[in-house]
Amino acid sequence: MRERTDGHAIEIKGLTKTYGKHRGVQNISLTVEEGDIFGFLGPNGAGKSTTIRSLLGMLHFQQGEIKVLGMDSVRQQKEMLSQVGYMPSEAMFYPSMKVRDVIRFAADARGADCRQEAGQICQLLEVNENKRIEELSLGNRKKVSIVCAMQHRPKLLILDEPTSGLDPLMQEVFFGLLLKYNSQGTTVFLSSHVLPEVKKYCRNAAIIREGQIIKTDTVENLSHSNLRKVKVWEKGQEREFSYAGDMKELIHRLNGMDIEDVLIEEPTLDELFMHYYVSDQPK
Repeated sequence: MRERTDGHAIEIKGLTKTYGKHRGVQNISLTVEEGDIFGFLGPNGAGKSTTIRSLLGMLHFQQGEIKVLGMDSVRQQKEMLSQVGYMPSEAMFYPSMKVRDVIRFAADARGADCRQEAGQICQLLEVNENKRIEELSLGNRKKVSIVCAMQHRPKLLILDEPTSGLDPLMQEVFFGLLLKYNSQGTTVFLSSHVLPEVKKYCRNAAIIREGQIIKTDTVENLSHSNLRKVKVWEKGQEREFSYAGDMKELIHRLNGMDIEDVLIEEPTLDELFMHYYVSDQPK
């Protein structure tokens, strides 16, 4: 029987995982509410995959506590995984197996009959079930991974860079599927560094940098900031920088320079999130 979740699909408290002298994640705490589409943002190497593998009970972590759908990710891993769909960043399957056998193998591992749901997803994604894995492109292997993650209609979907390798049309189909499952009660935890898709589909998000959560908020709030792009022309030279301080102080500083022209504008979405990503943020 599924335990009470108190409305939380994911609860991480004080997670620390290191790899010897190499950084993993440090003292991460994070809560994802049931029914949310939650973005997990960060550059490559920031700790996204380490966090996800710890969530799934695939990694032994040194400190912390993780509950998924009200279940302890370590002590109740088997029961927890029966209600979770996981799509790794790299789709790895036995190369000589046919696609239909891989999909059936994933369903059998959960003791579920997923043929009807799998067939519908394969049709939407244009998956050729007769081909062998070794005959597939990266994008088509990704499609197989999507089917394996979704076919048992999980309560929670954990997706690690799911759209890499998919063409734009298939990305739209994929997100259409996500929205459909979410409208039926599935919580989505989406790890990505593709900022536009996070802004378009996620409601809340956390930003991870160098193994630590630096910001958690609604996507709408994260997309707004006092950060500004400043471009000045001084003595025939053009200089551009970012500024996140008090505007009166900026004007005071500019007033002391021999400036011919100045342009102050809001950053693009990519530039805004890079401000969160970069360790030494410009002042």
